Amino acid sequence: MSLQLPTRLLFQDRQTRSTRWTVAVWLIAGLVALPVLVVLGSVFADAGDLWAHLVSTVLTEYVTNSLLLMVGVGIGVCLLGVSTAWLVTVCRFAGSRWLEWALLLPLAAPAYLLAYTYTEWLEYYGPVQTGLRSLFGWQSATDYWFPNVRSVGGAIVMLSLTLYPYVYMLARVAFLEQSRCTLEASRVLGCSPWRSFFKVALPLSRPAVMAGLALALMETLNDFGTVQYFGVQTFTTGIYRTWFGMGERVAAAQLSALLMLFIFTLLLLERWSRRQAKYYQTSNSAQELSPYRLAGLRALMAQLVCLLPVVLGLLLPAGLLLQMTLTHLEDTVDRQFWDLAYHSLLLASLTAVIAIGVSLVLAYGARLNRTRPVQLGVRLAAMGYGIPGAVIAVGILIPVIRLDQLLGQIAQATLGLSPGLLISGTITALIFAYLVRFLAVALGAVESGLIKIQPSLDDAARSLGCSPMRTLHKIHVPLMSSSLLTALMLVFVDVMKELPATLVMRPFNFDTLAVRVYQYASDERLIEASAPALMILAVGLLPVILLSRQIARSQRCQQTQSAAAK
Repeated sequence: MSLQLPTRLLFQDRQTRSTRWTVAVWLIAGLVALPVLVVLGSVFADAGDLWAHLVSTVLTEYVTNSLLLMVGVGIGVCLLGVSTAWLVTVCRFAGSRWLEWALLLPLAAPAYLLAYTYTEWLEYYGPVQTGLRSLFGWQSATDYWFPNVRSVGGAIVMLSLTLYPYVYMLARVAFLEQSRCTLEASRVLGCSPWRSFFKVALPLSRPAVMAGLALALMETLNDFGTVQYFGVQTFTTGIYRTWFGMGERVAAAQLSALLMLFIFTLLLLERWSRRQAKYYQTSNSAQELSPYRLAGLRALMAQLVCLLPVVLGLLLPAGLLLQMTLTHLEDTVDRQFWDLAYHSLLLASLTAVIAIGVSLVLAYGARLNRTRPVQLGVRLAAMGYGIPGAVIAVGILIPVIRLDQLLGQIAQATLGLSPGLLISGTITALIFAYLVRFLAVALGAVESGLIKIQPSLDDAARSLGCSPMRTLHKIHVPLMSSSLLTALMLVFVDVMKELPATLVMRPFNFDTLAVRVYQYASDERLIEASAPALMILAVGLLPVILLSRQIARSQRCQQTQSAAAK
């Protein structure tokens, strides 16, 4: 009897602690889901005659342009991502080793930076058309035809050049994990390299390709800077115009709900397309594939295919920005530039640190309590990454403004004071928007690090009297320090690049580098925008390089294991 009582008390104590973590998980999930629920709830609100006006005038254009962007970018990222991934994975040619990680680098460049630089380079008074007119003796634009950069096609090209690494990264991992025996069996049966690719490798990598495609399309729907600068009317530009241009919150929220419907439909179509298909590998995936050795013209073509997206997606725009910055250094790097950098670094640092703390609560709460409600709460908290920043901003501002109004009424009634906007005009609301948008990025990295720690360590710590919080602090955090650093860096860079949510929710007179680049570029002052744009680009390279090193390290470990097994 004396032994049963402590055991019962210990069990009850564990249940109590687990319940506390469960409550914390659901509290976070509820806060993250609030903007989405607000937007969905606005569907049933009365927007008056404005919604009918939008339907009869611009809604068709929003839908058409958004669909065109999705189709065009989907084709572009699949062509670039899958082809380059296959070439650097199964072929060997001069430069293929460094191209493996170089092909990830365009991910660091936001699409709106490419839009600004290529417009400056390719427009009528830019160096390209000026050089063509000088070379061929043309006098005006009527003497020749040149594609219009500021168009739907131009936006598709810009977005494809920056988003194809999503497909490339996941497709390459899928190709690396494919069974050597499967592909070599196709070769023995007489399949050429291209036939093996289309009949065997590509179908087996379909889940990875579709996952990368879904990420790219969600980022396409989230884009604001590129489509706004090119004059392409999409849902994100419509939300911004309806909220700020017309002052109609309900109509803006209903446009946001329609955009969310696009995203949910996209995810459902991807899952439905696979239906009952299965993608199994029955052989040892650690065996390295026998590469195709390319030489001569084939090697040259492979080099051009792999170099083109790197040059167009990063090297050329970065070179143009660097040239403009150095040529006009006194006009670009001034006191205002450092103030903007401080604002961006402050927001990115605070958001990254808070995101790590929240992700640890979610991931560790799911580890302590593996019930379905807790797992559902964690997944609910991670859904914000699929929601565009403009939608999140609208979903946060509506309840926050109402809360500010309520607090103002209470202060007026009790203290006779009119405090104004207490929350919606601060960086608190903006950081909350960043957390909703990028919490999934930190959570994924934290979960990947936590899952590698054996549960026996938790049991050993509990047997020594450590509480769950102490176990997390003393054991888990040190063991997953690299995963935490990766999560910190990824969130930091995403916040530095984020434009739609920042543009809508930033406090008065608190601009960031991304906002100022957008403002300068909109005013055709690209020289002043060059230094802020170059800093965003430079900061974005850090996690991409880190990710490239991790993939290379993982590949070397697999090859070492394969050699040891032989």
